[in-house]
Amino acid sequence: MRKRLAEIILERSFEYSENSPFTLASGRTSPYYFNCKPVTLDPEGMNLIGQILFNMLEESDVAAAGGLTLGADPIANALAVISFQRGKPIKSFTVRKETKGHGTKSRIEGAVKPGEKVVILDDVITTGASTITAIESARAEGLIVDRVIALIDREESGRENIQKLVGRVDAVFKRTDIMALYSKD
Repeated sequence: MRKRLAEIILERSFEYSENSPFTLASGRTSPYYFNCKPVTLDPEGMNLIGQILFNMLEESDVAAAGGLTLGADPIANALAVISFQRGKPIKSFTVRKETKGHGTKSRIEGAVKPGEKVVILDDVITTGASTITAIESARAEGLIVDRVIALIDREESGRENIQKLVGRVDAVFKRTDIMALYSKD
């Protein structure tokens, strides 16, 4: 599963260009770029991601998984479907970028309750800023953040920044994993 997911990421989500660096959400520039949406929103990609994340969480006692919209949404939903199919449901939730100005004015959407143990998900970690926003929002709603899981860790200090708030930060792949595959092509 991991091998196939890495192949799909390399094929659909990874770009490399020495001459034309990409500008990242953090404002930094980089010769490589990960746009995971073509994989996280793809049926095969979602299935693989859901299976891999469930395997990572199967022995945990987390009730839900989610993160900042839009990066975490398809990942959390894939996990929720697979976890249900495998008999140990893990709910999904989403963290809005801004607090809703009407109704309950909640920043979190989903069937999560204060006191539940959750996993914060992200598609790509660079500096960790969006993941940290999701952690802070989840905690403000009374959720207990057990750990963070990213699809890709760019290995640019994001993991270390997040670990200041949450001790356990896992990644399905690191940038070096994908770069090793890229250099073989």
